[in-house]
Amino acid sequence: MIEIDDLTVQFGGVRGLSALTASLPEPVTGLVGPNGAGKTTLINVLSGFVRPTTGSVRVDGRDLKDVPIYKRAAFGIRRTFQNEQVVENLTAGENVAAVLDNVPTDGQPRRQLIETALEFAGLGTARDVPGHSLNAYQRRMLEIARATVGRPRLVMMDEPGAGLAQHEGEHLRSVIKQIDGYCGAQVLLVDHDVDLISATCTATLVLDFGSAIAYGPTQKVLADPKVRAAYLGVLEETT
Repeated sequence: MIEIDDLTVQFGGVRGLSALTASLPEPVTGLVGPNGAGKTTLINVLSGFVRPTTGSVRVDGRDLKDVPIYKRAAFGIRRTFQNEQVVENLTAGENVAAVLDNVPTDGQPRRQLIETALEFAGLGTARDVPGHSLNAYQRRMLEIARATVGRPRLVMMDEPGAGLAQHEGEHLRSVIKQIDGYCGAQVLLVDHDVDLISATCTATLVLDFGSAIAYGPTQKVLADPKVRAAYLGVLEETT
């Protein structure tokens, strides 16, 4: 569970987040908004790349100010990137193994954890394939395998569906919806693809100019006139 309390992030004279307060308990939560709304800033606060100016964020009751950046992976905070971060000269299995160098394995054999993560992401036959030989879809799924190995608490995804073919996108949706059941992690999904958000997210938080303008069941939120005006570019009706 993510709990955000009066969170403000100031970059000089610009506010990336402005007194943001939200409680996000759902297994898969969407995070949407126009460019510059504060989505990446929030993810960077959770990752530890950005320090809040004021306010706090808790994950599973733990205040993240007490978890230094180099311990957040071990604590269970993971993310995938819009521009995936596959290591080209390592195999798919070695890419996943590199994550296990920094997270607890609870006594489970590393090889078993690696193979299970790759199977979950649909890459069971690609364990020994070097990163530079993986196609765009496989690279995105490898990011998910790395993010879900070793009992994470929170998996943040930044536009994981960008550039995927229809059948690839359908598999991605299925995998995202299974993450909570597979490894127990909550998913925070950032994407401009309304269809992906609608298909996977139970609830959605909408940001605009660093503030929350809506939160609730995804279908209801996406139909909100304020959200359509800010995010979908649809003008609100006036009377």
